[in-house]
Amino acid sequence: MAERHAVVIGAGITGVLTARQLLLDGWQVTLLEGAHVGAGSSSRTAAGIRQQFSTPGTVWGMRYCVDFYRRFQTEVETGEPVIVQNGYLFLHDDATRWAEACKVVEMQRSVGLEVDMLDGAALRERFPWVGEALLGGTHCATDGFLYPHLIYNEGARRVEELGGTLVKKAPVTGCTLSGDRIASVTTPKGTFAADLFVDATNAWTRRLGEVLGADLLEVAPLKRYLWFLARGGPMSADTLAHMPLTIAPTGAYCRPDNADTLLMGKKHDTPPDWAFAYDDQDAIEADYSHDGGIDAKPFELWMELAAVIPDLESFDGFSATTGGYYATTPDHNPFLGFDRKRPNLLRLVGFSGHGAMMAPFTARVATALADAGHDLDAMDLEGTSVPLDAFQIGRAYAHAESMVI
Repeated sequence: MAERHAVVIGAGITGVLTARQLLLDGWQVTLLEGAHVGAGSSSRTAAGIRQQFSTPGTVWGMRYCVDFYRRFQTEVETGEPVIVQNGYLFLHDDATRWAEACKVVEMQRSVGLEVDMLDGAALRERFPWVGEALLGGTHCATDGFLYPHLIYNEGARRVEELGGTLVKKAPVTGCTLSGDRIASVTTPKGTFAADLFVDATNAWTRRLGEVLGADLLEVAPLKRYLWFLARGGPMSADTLAHMPLTIAPTGAYCRPDNADTLLMGKKHDTPPDWAFAYDDQDAIEADYSHDGGIDAKPFELWMELAAVIPDLESFDGFSATTGGYYATTPDHNPFLGFDRKRPNLLRLVGFSGHGAMMAPFTARVATALADAGHDLDAMDLEGTSVPLDAFQIGRAYAHAESMVI
């Protein structure tokens, strides 16, 4: 078989794990990064990983991802854990939404995911720290969160160990074409030719699309923040350390960052920031800063979470704020498919906050599409046919992912 060359653009978690998988599949791979490994959203993520999604294909894919990260542990030289399986707990206080959540759980169970539906009494028996007003919650014990710095750094190391080439500070600034196909891309570090080009730039994807003359996909860069709250009051360090990633009925969420610090966040309305720079990821607007006073957003969030986890009222206060960008699509499902203008450009973007958790599945989709040379309606994933129609470019936005935080 003739040697196949791929250039993967973007060395976040999606890019490095896709490059790794392509190498394992027999491709020669060059991984290009505009700044440094993990410079984008991968280093600024809440890093939750869950299998509780609302479409069967995503549930199947995420079951694979959880298993992958368990196995990936053997590739981490330091031996540090990359996944912590504290679970995910979705809380409900509205009867209609609780009934809808129970229906989703039935679908999740039908594809083999173990999820518990806990009514109010069962919920408080298992998690005594939740409030009295809740009607119930859904809990998947094998969900949890990741340590992203280990994944993208060890993933990049594995790319080079497997024979791939990693080129940093190499933003793509131009390209040459052969007909409508990309022949090579140009960077400050040189020109790179390939048979296949992979866009793993996520929030930067429209800029890359402009450079390559590709589709300007409906992917909006939206600013998101995370806040860190110091433990205090009656909650013990052990209770905090073992708390699942917990989502309040308002959409506010929290998880342990460590035994003495709670990480918090919430989806909020914000206009797309089309012209953001790398440094803008770390710029914190006053209204979103933990130093912004009691009227600032993080204090509102603290109170929302304390309404369902009363012990949080006694926590000691904020220690930090971080920021970054979600690359959001209209239906909150990513685009995983070939570009309609550049047929050898594979787009893996628009993860709407789910990029780190979905990356192993994304990498397997990418290699399946790369081997086929065209989009697929479904792919075999360890003996299961997983539908891919929800991720295709040009799809009708018929089913929006409803479980977005």
